[in-house]
Order: sequence, then C-alpha cells, then structure tokens
Amino acid sequence: MSQHILVVGAGIAGLATAVALQRVGLRVTVVEEKADTSAGAGISIWPNALAALDAVGLGDAVRASGGRVTAGAVRWHDGTWLRRPSPDRMVRALGEPLVVTRRADLTRILAGALAPGTVRAGVAAREIANTPGGVRVTLSDGSAPETAAVIGADGVGSMVARHLNGPLRRRYAGYTAWRGIASHALDPELAGQTLGAGTEVGHVPLGSDHTYWFATERTAEGGSTPDGELDYLRRKYRDWADPIPSLLAATAAGDVLRNDLYDRDQVRVWSRGPVTLVGDAAHPMRPHLGQGGCQGLEDAAVLARCVARSPDLPSAFARFARFRRARVRALVRESRLIGRLVNLRPAALSALASRATVVIPEAVVGRHLASVAARSAFVLPE
Repeated sequence: MSQHILVVGAGIAGLATAVALQRVGLRVTVVEEKADTSAGAGISIWPNALAALDAVGLGDAVRASGGRVTAGAVRWHDGTWLRRPSPDRMVRALGEPLVVTRRADLTRILAGALAPGTVRAGVAAREIANTPGGVRVTLSDGSAPETAAVIGADGVGSMVARHLNGPLRRRYAGYTAWRGIASHALDPELAGQTLGAGTEVGHVPLGSDHTYWFATERTAEGGSTPDGELDYLRRKYRDWADPIPSLLAATAAGDVLRNDLYDRDQVRVWSRGPVTLVGDAAHPMRPHLGQGGCQGLEDAAVLARCVARSPDLPSAFARFARFRRARVRALVRESRLIGRLVNLRPAALSALASRATVVIPEAVVGRHLASVAARSAFVLPE
C-alpha cells in the first residue's frame, strides 16, 4: 500500500497513529506546530492502552520505561483510608499493573519507532480542501501538499475538527490542575489518591526513586500565584498526611506545571471522506479517569486495523468512527461527572460525595474499573 497520509499534530495520539499506519504499509508525514513537543510531567498508561501499544509493537518498551501501580488506594487528607484494596488489585482486575512514565519518554519511544524524517516540527496546518484525488493542506511554510488523507491529532483546539464540524465552543471546567515530578520514592501502598473538600492529589511511582503527582482545585480561570505555584501548594497541603507534604518538598519549582482544564463541544462529525480525527481532537476529556492519552493510543491501533481491512481510506475512516464513538463518549461523560463531584460547591458537598465512595463494594469498583481500563476493555474490530 503506497498511499500517503498527513497527520496533523505530534502529540501522543498523532505519533502513535503514525507508527500504527506505517506498520500497515502507509507512507505518513506528521506536521507539528510546536518546535519542541517534549514538555510535560508524567502520564498513566492503563492496561487497555498497553494492549493497544502491544498491537503496534511498543508495549514492552513502554512497560520498561516507568513505574508500576498494582493497588490504587484512596485516602482522606488526614490519612484515613477510604479504600485500601489488596496489593495486587490492579493485576487481578485489569490483567496487569498500571504503568506510569514520563511524557517525554513516551514521546521518545513513539517517535523512535517512526521512519526517519516522518515528523516535521515547527510547521502548522492552516487550511484543508478536498481535491479529486484526496486532500490539499495549506501549511504555515507556504507549501500546499496534496495527500490521500488527513488525520487530525491536533488536540482540543483542533483545526481539523473545526474543518469537519464548524465552530466548537470551549468552556472552562471551573478548576485548574498542577502536575509535577518529585525526587521521592513512594511507598507502593500509598499509590493512588488523597482527597479533601473541593480538592484532590494523585500520586503514583515513576520508577524506583521518583513520584508523579497532580493536584486539582476549583479556582478562577487564568489564575496564577505571584509567589510561585509550588510555594502555594506547599502551604495549601502542609497539614495533609504524608506523602503529600514530602512529595511537594522534594519537587523543584521549575518542574511544576499549571493548566486550566476545559471542556469542548463534542464533535458531531468524526470522519468525512478522506479526513478523520483521533485523540483529543475527536474526544477531549477531563483527567479524572486517566484515559485521555490512553484513548488516543486505542484510537491509533483501531484506525490502523480499519485501514488494513477496508477497501479504501474513506471507508476505513468511517468504520473507525462508528467503532470508537460509543466507548469514548461514555468515558468523556464519566470523567466530566467525576470532575464535577470532586469540585462541588460548597466544598462540604464535595467532601460528602468523596467520602461516600467508601460504601461502594470493592467488587463493584473492580468490575467497573475493568470495563474502563482492563486489557480486555481494548478491542480491535474483527
């Protein structure tokens, strides 16, 4: 198969899609507006995404790149256990441990699996127009190459999604997130989440001597802390049970990222003719299920399977959209619901909602978790 495809965006979904398509024989070019895409803290790769990576030959490389989570506990900020599962909970429920790696390492693994010269950094796609033979894409460097198809992997603000759907409204979710990496060895029993009224902190091992953490809080859009984000977090969480104060003490100020969280209108059209969407361009979701990047990896493997088994690219893209839509939309809804519960106002309502999760039986939690993130939750089309 000698057809050429242009992927717009060199994030996780874009790179993984390019790898998967090259493996089934297509020629692929990836254009990326940013000159450097290595920024980021950590990312959780759940077993469903590891299964998708196995399908494109990269699962073991990703497993070897980070730390593993086998339980996933939940505590209140005073150290009280809300959920203290058995040490092998993840393995029993999901088929294998959750892997936590640095985003830069995941990007390196994906990019390293591509043919040399696949990625063109510092080049943005400006306009898309259908042609009799495929698609013409106007790029920021003044060129306008023609290609058999275009895949939009250009994130929440996707130009390709707007090409297919028209304007897509973005809305501030009402809260912001901080992320960082601490030079701190985390007790495996404490891997998971610590909750408070209107706020949460997640913490998972990143190898043997580092920990990836994140925190969320309801606050005004576009905010910042004049005396530094890390100092603010250290004050905010100083009375919380360990490991929170220890993690923040072991984090460098320059390693803390702050990002407001947004919802976007769901796309009506995922695919039309020789143009389709993957990752956040198709289905942006809040971070509470840890499935944003994971679903982009699922997209990549499923799209390549559809391309390999369809008579032409438009048919493959249409089949991909039909196959993926139901699963991803359910996850988008659930992640939004969790975010709203964690950030209820007044904060006392958030506290009640968070603490009430203790009454849900572990077996029920395990079954639901498996439906979202087990190896068996990832399915390729026949």
